[in-house]
Amino acid sequence: MALINIQNLGVTLGEPLFDGLTVTINKGDRLGLVAANGVGKSTLLSCINGEIAPTTGDITSARGLHIGYVKQHPSEADLAKTLYELVLAALPAEQADYEAWRVDVALDDLSLPYNLHGQTLAQLSGGWQRQAMLAAAWVTAPDVLLLDEPTNHLDLARIGILQNWLAKLPRDTAVIITSHDRAFLDETTQRTLFLRTEASRDFALPYSRARDALEEADAADERRFANDMRQAQQWRKQAAKLKNIGINSGSDLLVKKTKQLSERAAALEISARPSYKDHSAGDIKLTNSGTHAKALLTLKDVTVCTPDGRALYQTGHKWINRGDRVLLLGANGTGKTQLVRMLHAALIGKESPIKYAASLQLGYSDQALSQLDSNMTPLETIIQSTDIGDQRARGLLAGAGMRIDLQDTPLNALSGGQRARLAMLKLRLDSPNFYLLDEPTNHLDIDGQQSLENELIEHETSCLLVSHDRNFVRNVANKFWLIDRKKLIEIDSPEPFFKAAMSGGHGVNYAEILKC
Repeated sequence: MALINIQNLGVTLGEPLFDGLTVTINKGDRLGLVAANGVGKSTLLSCINGEIAPTTGDITSARGLHIGYVKQHPSEADLAKTLYELVLAALPAEQADYEAWRVDVALDDLSLPYNLHGQTLAQLSGGWQRQAMLAAAWVTAPDVLLLDEPTNHLDLARIGILQNWLAKLPRDTAVIITSHDRAFLDETTQRTLFLRTEASRDFALPYSRARDALEEADAADERRFANDMRQAQQWRKQAAKLKNIGINSGSDLLVKKTKQLSERAAALEISARPSYKDHSAGDIKLTNSGTHAKALLTLKDVTVCTPDGRALYQTGHKWINRGDRVLLLGANGTGKTQLVRMLHAALIGKESPIKYAASLQLGYSDQALSQLDSNMTPLETIIQSTDIGDQRARGLLAGAGMRIDLQDTPLNALSGGQRARLAMLKLRLDSPNFYLLDEPTNHLDIDGQQSLENELIEHETSCLLVSHDRNFVRNVANKFWLIDRKKLIEIDSPEPFFKAAMSGGHGVNYAEILKC
C-alpha cells in the first residue's frame, strides 16, 4: 500500500537542487537516500514532512499518515529540555498525562542510559542528542520515519544498537534514511534512491548492490550518449553535403532537407545529454611529498593520559613506517583522540616522548576541523596558508566544489561537507608526507569518501587514522592498532573488533575475542 506519492518534484533554492523526482513510498519500505553533498537530501525530507514547499511537483500522503522526522540537529528550544522532557513533550497533551509510560518504553528500546534522562540536550554529546530525538519521534508511533544522518557522532556500539532497533520495527513502518555510512545502509535498507539534480534513480536493492546497478545503468547511458552523438554528427555531415548541392543546383527541396537534418541533429544533441552527468561536490586530491626515512614515528612505552593526567594505557614499542596506513581502534572513552592529540603536539614541536623523523611533514585534521578558522572565508583560508595569488586560489577552490559565491562566505555559514572538502584542499597544499586524521569521513558524502580512499591508497600515503566508518577502514588501512585492557596491541584484522563492538562491546575483553 502506498503511503507517500511524489510526482515530478523539484526544488530550487538559489539554484536547482533536484528536479523531476517521481517515487512512491510503500508500507514497510526501508529506503536509503543517497546523494552528493548539496543535492538536497535534507531538503527532500523536509518537503515530505511538509516543512518546505517544493518549487514544482506534488507530494500526496495516505489519509491520516503520521510522520516522525529526526533531523541532524536539535532546535534551540529543544536544547534547554532534558532528555526525558523532550520525549514526553512529543506526545499529544491528552496522552502525556496518562500514557507517560510510552516514554520509558521508547527510552528503554533505544538503550538510553537512565543517568542521562535528567540532563539537558545541551549537556549531551551529539550522538546522545541524536538518540534522544529518535526516541521523541518514535514515541508518537509514526507510520513513516525520516532519519537524517542517524549514525553521525555514534560509536560502533551505538550503531549496532540502532541497527538492531531498526530491524525490530513493525513490518508496516516505512523508514527513509539519509546516510553516508555505506555499511549501515547495507544492513538497514532494501531499497536505494540515488537523488540527482536530474534523472534520479531508484533500485529495489541495498546500497552496495544498488551502486553496482547504478554504475551499469550509467555505463549504458554513456553508450547511448556516444551513439546519439555519432548519429548527430552523421546528420550534420549529410546536411553539409546537401547544403552545398542545394546551393549549387538552386534546389529549394535540398535546402529544406538540409535545415531538417540540422534541426534533428541539434534536437538529438540536446536530448542525449547523459542523465548521470550530475554536478560534482568537488574533487578531493591529496599529495605525498615523500621522505627517505623508513620509520616516521616511534612510540616506546608512551603513557597516554586523560587531559587531567590520569593514565589510560601504554603504547608499548610501536612504529609507523613509510607507507603504513594505521587504523586506531577502541571503544569510545578508551583514549583514541588522546593519542592523536599527543602525536599532534609532538609533531608541531612540543616536548614529548614521541620520536619522529626529521623529514616528517605533518598534515592534520581532527573531528571538529579545528585547523580551519570559522570566521575566515575559504579564499582567505587558502591564500593565508599558501603563497599563491587570488586567481589561482579561486581556481583551486572551484575544483574542490566551492562556487564563487561560497568562496567569500565565512566558514561558519558553510555546510559540514563543504568545510570537510576545504580541509582536504588545505591539507593537500601543505604538502605533507604523513597524515594524522581523526574521523576524516565525517560530513563527506559517499563520493567524497571514496575519493579520499583512492587518494590515500594511490599516493601510498603514510598516516594514522581514527574512524568508525567500517567501509573506509576496510578499504584503506593496512595496519591495525587496538586499545584493549590499558594496552595498545597490534592486530591482523578489524573484523573481530567490529563484531564485538556492534554487539554492544563496551567492557568486552577484545583480547580474548581476538584469540578465537
